[in-house]
Amino acid sequence: MLLETLVIVSFVVGSVYVTLVVISPKLLQPSYTEKQFISAKSPTQPLLLPSLSDSSSLDLSVVIPAYNETKRLTPMLQAAIDHLITKPSRSFEILIVDDGSTDTTVSLALSLAQKYSAYDIRVVKLDKNVGKGGAVRHGFLHARGERILMVDADGASRFEDLELLWNAMDDIEDDGRGVAIGSRAHMVNTEAVVKRSAIRNFLMHVFHFVLRTLGVGHIRDTQCGFKLFTRSAAQELFPSLHLATWVFDVELLIMAQILAIPVAEVPIAWHEVAGSKLSLVSDSLGMFKDLVVLRLNYILRRWNVSRQKAKRN
Repeated sequence: MLLETLVIVSFVVGSVYVTLVVISPKLLQPSYTEKQFISAKSPTQPLLLPSLSDSSSLDLSVVIPAYNETKRLTPMLQAAIDHLITKPSRSFEILIVDDGSTDTTVSLALSLAQKYSAYDIRVVKLDKNVGKGGAVRHGFLHARGERILMVDADGASRFEDLELLWNAMDDIEDDGRGVAIGSRAHMVNTEAVVKRSAIRNFLMHVFHFVLRTLGVGHIRDTQCGFKLFTRSAAQELFPSLHLATWVFDVELLIMAQILAIPVAEVPIAWHEVAGSKLSLVSDSLGMFKDLVVLRLNYILRRWNVSRQKAKRN
């Protein structure tokens, strides 16, 4: 009886492990064309992108993942530039990473780069849609800034609040390492959140409960698309980022916790913007599946990160 039980348990554990190996995403490997960009200065002749492993050559890189964003990208980029030019001593670039859009996002991004040709705006096109996390990772791996900001293309976050993240980073940065994340947690009882559907708010609470079991429950808002990283922190985190889907933020924060990278959560202004690509039911199920995969891979040490390993990558 004991032997039979051990056999069954071994079979179940082995099956779970094999399933985990099969469904776990592997690190994305870019194609040659994905390592290139176009810009106002070179609209038809793609140029090679630099590497995150290089030394910084700018104060700030702004990475904007974009998937079918022809309706929302223009006002968001205008707001970003309007603010960035108020800081003349802070050099910057903008990286628009098209995540395999099926509309004219790439041509729109290039036309905006030409409209604002006085500024360094680079357009990168991924061969296929890999997910927001994959697009963000790609942009970070080719950014030149000493600090790197990820910001959603929808303009839901007030871009001027970059200064709140910047100041928080000044306070927490340790040995060049730090992450400052925008947070909407302070808005939980505001009209913007209360007016959401009951199912959406229910899923939000369930998601936060799961996050507490993952060890990042101290972060009240992991999913806000407005996060600032020092270059050193990005060099340690992004080469080892596996998840390309909506939950990639959670993996980044887990890695930051493992590596003892300081993280500051900063309240920012935010508003709902129509046109979200998030499917409430299917993407919520996918997010919970990814959280389970994430948890198991780190428990079983299939995925791991070290300060030395990340820097070598």
